[in-house]
Amino acid sequence: MSRRQKAIRRPVPPDPRYDSQTVSKFIVNLMAEGKKSTAESVFYQAMDLIEQRMSQPGVNVFKQALNNVKPSLEVKSRRVGGATYQVPVEVRPDRRTALAMRWLLQYARARGEKSMAERLAAELILAAKGEGNAIKKKEDTHKMAEANRAFAHYRW
Repeated sequence: MSRRQKAIRRPVPPDPRYDSQTVSKFIVNLMAEGKKSTAESVFYQAMDLIEQRMSQPGVNVFKQALNNVKPSLEVKSRRVGGATYQVPVEVRPDRRTALAMRWLLQYARARGEKSMAERLAAELILAAKGEGNAIKKKEDTHKMAEANRAFAHYRW
């Protein structure tokens, strides 16, 4: 058992435009090299693009996309004897959100559009519809967990 104290979770301040902690966390994940104002402008431009293309509030599309990408199961490596098993485990709610954000950004950055705002908007729109690479990543993660269901009794 660890002798260290439990880390205190600091409250996340909500973002100025949508007054949402989720959006604020996403902007921090989007940020590169400490440039938060640049990350904010990219995110808000993406929201404006989404509103133009889908004629509904951008933040609603963002939240729908995030909910669609959140995984409920994942596999963790567990060493038993000499063998390493991929054991399926449920994902904690805070980790679900973190994984969804990470996957959305990863696949948005890998897209081919000109600006990051356009890439992010396109990936969020696809994820909100239940398509795109981030959704494929979630489905692959679920398939992996389903395939290794036989090792579920090794959970700890």
